This record gives sequence, structure tokens and C-alpha cells, in this order.
Amino acid sequence: MTTPTAPTGKGASPQRPSSRAGGPYRRAQVDPLAALRTPADPSWDVYLTGTVFLDIVFTGLDSAPVRGTESWARGMGSSPGGVANMATALARLGLKTSLAAAFGDDHYGEYCWDALEHGEGIDLSPSRTVPGWHSPVTVSMAYEGERTMVSHGHEPPPEEPAPDCPPRARAAVASLVPGRRASWIAQAASKGARIFADVGWDDTGAWDLAGLADLEHCEAFLPNAEEAMRYTGADCPREAAHALTAYVPVAVVTLGAEGAYAVDGRTGETAVVPAIAVEALDPTGAGDVFVAGFVTGTLADWPLADRLAFAGLTAALSVQEFGGSLSAPGWAEIGAWWRKVQSLDRQDPEALRRYAFLAELVPEEQGRPWPLRRAVPTIGFRRSA
Repeated sequence: MTTPTAPTGKGASPQRPSSRAGGPYRRAQVDPLAALRTPADPSWDVYLTGTVFLDIVFTGLDSAPVRGTESWARGMGSSPGGVANMATALARLGLKTSLAAAFGDDHYGEYCWDALEHGEGIDLSPSRTVPGWHSPVTVSMAYEGERTMVSHGHEPPPEEPAPDCPPRARAAVASLVPGRRASWIAQAASKGARIFADVGWDDTGAWDLAGLADLEHCEAFLPNAEEAMRYTGADCPREAAHALTAYVPVAVVTLGAEGAYAVDGRTGETAVVPAIAVEALDPTGAGDVFVAGFVTGTLADWPLADRLAFAGLTAALSVQEFGGSLSAPGWAEIGAWWRKVQSLDRQDPEALRRYAFLAELVPEEQGRPWPLRRAVPTIGFRRSA
């Protein structure tokens, strides 16, 4: 099947005032859970915790920087990064999102806090500003569809940022660390949260699933193909996905340019969706956006294939913009894509049917885009009156 072609284009300080449940939550244009909401629901749809970085991204490089020379980038963007990528992607898809993170008390920290709370409507009531701690920074250089990153930062105080008791939520997103348990994952699961997890590269080289002990609390695990094959010893990604269902109910393996494959071990259902061909500007955060799309579809109780297709679409749209967090698409961008691909000549009818579920979800075309914020070249300019 040919996929539609996308158009281009501690002491902790006192908590800052923050939007809380029942407070001024900024809503997206579409609430994908509207039909499922009841008065007994948790205040938040998704909870997550982790480190917020300031990302500075250079794009438009013709090649990798060469030692001893100076390279000029044709584009640059700054935005909150790290766990902010996932939080923003979830919020822009209409999920009420709560984030526990440590923020530096520097200008970078203030910018990231403002962008997440006031710009995206993310609940930061579990978060803290740490006096004397500077914000972690990542400089990313994007070229030839890949990226090279340099980061700097220090560990926050041990008690930061995760609270002892995470708030009750429908779901939580976790990044598993080989050989290390995160106590909040079990706590969130005990309160009824559905846990979605990804994992980073195992620098120890062990690739032992027993080292991912928190998988026992997870509903879904979303590694990439290389990670899945190394953890299972499988010869191909699909075989690896099936092997992972011995440890977690739903396994989703991302296949890069080939799309993604998913297996629900409880029902035996499988789904494969090819990738959408786009002109990538910056791949930063695309994996986080993919997970956010899959979480959204799962909480909305969509079929497995629709969840997988939606996750791939949101990730594809994100790489066409600067920055990890502020490149995440909202429903306006998703709606614009859906209207555009239907208008193009020679689209594969079968491929269009794969995304037909969007027709009842996307908002009507409006005069201005949403969300309005994108990554900016420079932070700290004074706002005009």
C-alpha cells in the first residue's frame, strides 16, 4: 500500500503558580476523549516526569561540521526539549497533561516554564524551580536527515523532580532505564494509570529484558527496530514485536522509513502502517510525538491500525518544523494535512482509506493556524507593548 504524500512545508523553591485541575486549562481544538469522559474521571489524562532541556537546533547544514572549520546553518530554532517534547505533543492532541520536572532559576528555565504552562496549557503543579541550578541545554545540528547533539547539564537535587505520589491520571508515559526501577511507575499503575514506555540505547551492552523490571507495570512498550531485536535476539522487527508480548500486552516497533508494526498479545491483533514521505527539516522529538499519537489513540479506544497510523502521521508532520516540542502538530495541522492529501491527484485510494478515520475528528478549516507558537531563533527579546 502506498501512503499518501504529505505536503511540505533542596532546597526546592516554593512552587510557582500553575494551572490546576478545574483551572485555566488551555484546550486544543479537538478533544479525542470527549465521548468517554465522565464525572468520575481523573483530573489528568496523562502524567509524566523527567528532565526539561532548552534545545537549540541548527538546520540547513550541507554536511556534518568539519573539525577546524566554521559551518553556517541556514535555520535555527530554540524550544523546550527533553521530556517537554512528549508533554507538548500530548497537550496539542487534546489530552490534559501533567508534568513533574525540575526547572532552573535562570532565564532558560523561565522561558521553558512559560512556554509549557502558558503556551501549551500543561499542568506544572508537581514541578519545582531549583535555586542555583541551571537549565540543561542541548545543541542539535540537523543534516542529511540525521542529527548530532551536544548537551550540558547537572543532575538536579535527588528529591527533584518527581513527587512521592504522582497524581491520578488515565495514563502515564515512562522512559525505562536498564537496570533501574522508577518507583513512581508502580505508584501510578496502582492508581489505575495505563503505562506506556519507551527505552533508550543500552550503553552497558547487556540488552537484558530482565533489566527492564518496570515492564511488568506497562500496557505498551514502543522501542525502535534495533532496540527490539537486540532485547529479544530476534532476526527481524516483526519477530521481535511478537516476542515482546511475552513481557508486555502491546508491543509497537518503529521501523524508521518503513513505518511501524504493532502486536496486541491479548487479542492476537497485528497492524503495520508504512511511513509517510516528507521533507524532513528537523527529526528532533519525532519519537516522542509518535508515542503521544499512539497514547492518544489508545485512550480514545481506536482500533490498533488507526492508532499506529495516527502516531506515524503526527511524527511525520513534526519533522517538517524546527524544534522537538514546538514542532508537535495540533489538530489544525492534522486537519490541513488531511484536506490537502485528498485534493492531490493520483493518490492511492487504499492509502486514503487508511486515514479515513480522521474525517470525523479534524476541525473545520479556520482563518488562523493553531497552535500559534513555534520554535524561535532567539529567546529573551522584550515583548512590544
